[in-house]
Amino acid sequence: MNEQPGLGKVSPLRPLPNLIFASRWLQLPLYLGLIAAQAVYVVHFLIELWHLVEAAAGSQAALAQLISSIGYKANTQVTALNETIIMLVVLALIDVVMISNLLIMVIVGGFETFVSRMGLQGHPDQPEWLSHVNASVLKVKLATAIIGISSIHLLKTFINADNYSDRVLIAQTVIHITFLLSAMAIAYTDKLMAPPASVKH
Repeated sequence: MNEQPGLGKVSPLRPLPNLIFASRWLQLPLYLGLIAAQAVYVVHFLIELWHLVEAAAGSQAALAQLISSIGYKANTQVTALNETIIMLVVLALIDVVMISNLLIMVIVGGFETFVSRMGLQGHPDQPEWLSHVNASVLKVKLATAIIGISSIHLLKTFINADNYSDRVLIAQTVIHITFLLSAMAIAYTDKLMAPPASVKH
């Protein structure tokens, strides 16, 4: 019989609760889909990096591809890499990395929290944050990651500001501030809901 310390015998789940509890595995295809999306981001990252290397070597086709992908426009024809293009491409690569990190947090943290334990305790590569992850911690970390991604997008827009209208610049700034305030509200709410720490005498 199953027993828990201090609780005695634990009765097995009845058929309906057991079915409901097992329904958590319906999320598995969702996490597998996110892994596929992660693979797409890896391919996209490598393609953009290869175009950057080719453009640095003098390839006009790769340069045109980079200019098109970052939405860069200039008053004169661009025939070689310049600092602005390199910066925008690097920021785009960083953006991919940060979104990839967000995916990892959702995949690993979400599966551990809502589906099944992964049994990573003691594993040398276990993420530090995973040892104390729960729904609240995951929520705050995701909000923080979204702010980081929004910051990269906003920086890219400011660097390439000549190609955006004032309305777009203001809108992106307001959206970023909204993300920031939302994350602060989530963190504050989580702090209020956390149990008070025991006072040591």
